[in-house]
Amino acid sequence: MRLSVIAAAIVIGLSPALAQTTGSINAAAAPVASQGFEPFLKSLWPQAQARGISRSTFDTAFRGLTPDASIVALTRKQSEFTAPIWGYLNSAVGGTRISRGREAAEGHASVLAQIEARYGVPKEVLLGIWGMETNYGSFKGDKDTIRSLATLAQIRYRGDFFRDELLTALELIQKGHVDRNELRGSWAGAMGHPQFMPSSYLKYAVDWTGDGHADIWTSTSDALASTANYLKGHGWVPGLPWGLEVVLPERFDHRNGRGSFAALASAGVRRADGRALPSRGEGRLFYPAGHRGPVMLLTENFDVIKKYNSSDAYALAVGHLGDRIMGQPAIQAEWPVSQPRLDKAGMQDLQRRLKALGLYSHDADGRIGTGTREAVRQYQLSLGEIPDGWPTPSLLQRMRSGR
Repeated sequence: MRLSVIAAAIVIGLSPALAQTTGSINAAAAPVASQGFEPFLKSLWPQAQARGISRSTFDTAFRGLTPDASIVALTRKQSEFTAPIWGYLNSAVGGTRISRGREAAEGHASVLAQIEARYGVPKEVLLGIWGMETNYGSFKGDKDTIRSLATLAQIRYRGDFFRDELLTALELIQKGHVDRNELRGSWAGAMGHPQFMPSSYLKYAVDWTGDGHADIWTSTSDALASTANYLKGHGWVPGLPWGLEVVLPERFDHRNGRGSFAALASAGVRRADGRALPSRGEGRLFYPAGHRGPVMLLTENFDVIKKYNSSDAYALAVGHLGDRIMGQPAIQAEWPVSQPRLDKAGMQDLQRRLKALGLYSHDADGRIGTGTREAVRQYQLSLGEIPDGWPTPSLLQRMRSGR
């Protein structure tokens, strides 16, 4: 998990594999203790041995290793403020990220075309992920992956997840996929241009150059092909867009926000850029800031991007960045910047109330995720309100008053 500079204000960045873990952060995790590190590593040996790790590989991997206290401090950093999605997108798709993406598209045009032909994943999506993850390789992280994973595993951050990733990293060394010193990455073990966790490397890394080594650290070709392989492996549908900005007709029945492109077009839904909706496929309406802001028509490929990082904001930024790199316009509708928003405490209160109603099953973390949006949408439907899934102060007030 890399803590992306552009993502930190709104969501903790989750790299491949880590993005799909469940369970809350163990806020009560004990401080890392050097005196407990050796016993932890000793307890790890039988599990490593069961995975076919030799004693020599195990000892070499951990020789002289100490826990990294700075990583433990990072696990406790939790933003008390959730930035609005328009601010996040402005940071994610602003600055030089578009121009640098266009330079990358031009510089790697041939290999991007070949990768797209083989895996069916458009070059703009690969560029969007590359730009979001490491700003086209400019900040891949240079921490010792084994040390990072061991530190997180010792304090049981996210349960057993990091222990399992640590064991997988040892497998990579044992099987000759990587050298011990090659394993470098973010503070949470995400590696290389695509920020793969060890388990994602083991399953999806590609040796595109054919030199016998899938090098996601220094070979952009291997990294881009690996990203495409990851998305294909998670169900990417070739020829289907990730999503489109659309305009809804007056008196649109928001309850019918999902269906074939043909059905939605018949209901008056049209693209914001004036072009026709795709002739085949299905989509669903998504209101990133409520029905008073932009409306997106998303497809199942949007959900595939979310396998890379489970945040709606991240997936929207990836798709939009890729579109901008290809010369498409910015989101055209105005964002409701003056609309009152819930703070973190208000969001947590709303989530607890939705949970009491049986509409929400996750922790009250104060973040607007897929689960919260769907719970809000169901509650809005019960009230006869526009089911845009957007939590507002007025909706919370209505819940509090029991109306």
